[in-house]
Amino acid sequence: MSDLLDLGGQNAFVTGAGQGAGRGIAHMLAQHGAGGVAVNDYVMERAEAVAAEIEAMGFKAVPVQADVGDHASVKAAFDTATEALGPITLLVNNAGNAGPNAQMGHSPLFWETQPEEWGRYFRTNLDGVMNCCHVALPTMVEQKRGRIVTVTSDSGRVGEARLAAYAASKAGAAGFVRSIAKEAARFGITSNAISLSTLEPPMTDEQREAFMASDRVKAQLSHYAIRRFGRPDDVAAMALFLCSDASSWITGQTYPVNGGYSFAV
Repeated sequence: MSDLLDLGGQNAFVTGAGQGAGRGIAHMLAQHGAGGVAVNDYVMERAEAVAAEIEAMGFKAVPVQADVGDHASVKAAFDTATEALGPITLLVNNAGNAGPNAQMGHSPLFWETQPEEWGRYFRTNLDGVMNCCHVALPTMVEQKRGRIVTVTSDSGRVGEARLAAYAASKAGAAGFVRSIAKEAARFGITSNAISLSTLEPPMTDEQREAFMASDRVKAQLSHYAIRRFGRPDDVAAMALFLCSDASSWITGQTYPVNGGYSFAV
């Protein structure tokens, strides 16, 4: 019996893959039959480190620097990846949050923010997804096959107080995913989204024990049916499924991967 999760030598481009969930996705795709993985990050050193990890496991990878919010930068990165690997038919839009140099966190109430603060969320979470799809889709159409997986957020699906601009940008990306699904399906291309909640930050076992013991974390975890935050492999497993032939009759959908933080009907 064939492995439905084997990617059959297709080449992948994973944005924001220099750390966290993106790193996990890049590893997972390489381990399941991707011909090569383009490891994108805003910081080239991070991309190089993850590409080296994949190469050390015996798989092919190439690091590519790009700011997904800049179309020309994305085009140059795809050109580099295509020259090194061949046609790209798997795209995972993982880069997100508040931009490459910003830390996410609860901001003031929306009416206490200023318009100039909102753009950084849209530039990465929406413009970045649109830029990558705009560059990747012509090759997928030419190849008559493709998978686009976009990481969105439960903030965009159900709303989150003090994250209004972020939620709006992620909701916009989810709507874009559905439009591309309708445009591209006749060319053998699917477009789906993964809606995330909070991922556990990278830390040592000792740090994790202290982290989990804090009252703030315990209060947060009380909102999760599965009493833990997400891990990179949780996201990577769903990304692999949506990139594989196992999902060939699924498009335009958003899958919550959130430990039961919220439910979908």
